[in-house]
Amino acid sequence: MGTWGSGNLDNDTAADHLSVVVDRLVGEVAAAMAGDPVELEADEYWGDALPCHLELLYVLAREGYSGGRLPAPEVVLGWRRVYMAAWERSIDGLEPSPEFREERRAVLHRTFDQLAVAAAPDAFPLTG
Repeated sequence: MGTWGSGNLDNDTAADHLSVVVDRLVGEVAAAMAGDPVELEADEYWGDALPCHLELLYVLAREGYSGGRLPAPEVVLGWRRVYMAAWERSIDGLEPSPEFREERRAVLHRTFDQLAVAAAPDAFPLTG
């Protein structure tokens, strides 16, 4: 197909590159989720980086750039169960305020839930 528009992502090379980026984000999340749950705790690298990956995947999907490469919604919800268990086990040890704990918990749930919705078939149908 070549080029279909003037946008930065409107050509075959950009689309191929984007698929590599999405696959990398999904692969890193999957690897972190399959690893030691301690690495998902609130004060660990993947405790912070994993929600960032999920947010990026959601934004790409919302904008129509995930290329159908997201995991199934039930996989994302399974990730949420594992991640939140690690987060819940570790957050109180960091002595956050009750307000922060509740706000952060809500943000984390929203992050997983919005990606699960985005991963559903036809979540963001193309218009035009």
